Amino acid sequence: MNIQQNPWQILDSAVPYENKWIRVTEHQVLNPSGGAGIYGVVHFKNLAIGVVALDTDQQLYLVGQYRFPLEAFSWEIPEGGCPLGTDPLATAKRELLEETGLVAQDWTMLIQMHLSNSVSDEFGIVYLAQGLEQFEAQPEETEQLLVQKVHFEKAYQMVKNHEITDSLSIAAIQKIKLMMLEGEL
Repeated sequence: MNIQQNPWQILDSAVPYENKWIRVTEHQVLNPSGGAGIYGVVHFKNLAIGVVALDTDQQLYLVGQYRFPLEAFSWEIPEGGCPLGTDPLATAKRELLEETGLVAQDWTMLIQMHLSNSVSDEFGIVYLAQGLEQFEAQPEETEQLLVQKVHFEKAYQMVKNHEITDSLSIAAIQKIKLMMLEGEL
């Protein structure tokens, strides 16, 4: 048995819902044991992009906003969507400027990750932005944002205390902490 090959057999598929951001597909399947079932998959039409904007004093920028699906306010690193087939770094630069008014001179790719691979194909990329210069923020019409500049250790404690629950933000902040501990930053 080769566990790296797909053990699921798709019998039929239907798309009950689609918009400009996602497509939901319901598959009629035979599972790896041969039993009949369904498997729903959410296909994302954008990459998830995140930015850790970190200055020379180890201050980073968090963006707070109400997240409709959660019915709750969320503190996060600056984030946005990158249409598939376009430049993720260009999107990261645009999102950082839109949400915080910051422009960075130095960019490093930190993380590439699948965000919820049991039900979706959403893929995220997070960048570290340094050499920051402040300009005017340019939020989109759908965004009501609060921006706060906090010391990195405070952001790390917010992750530890479950005050930051966004997956890209948690992974990025923990990656920065690891880089600091290993002397890479």
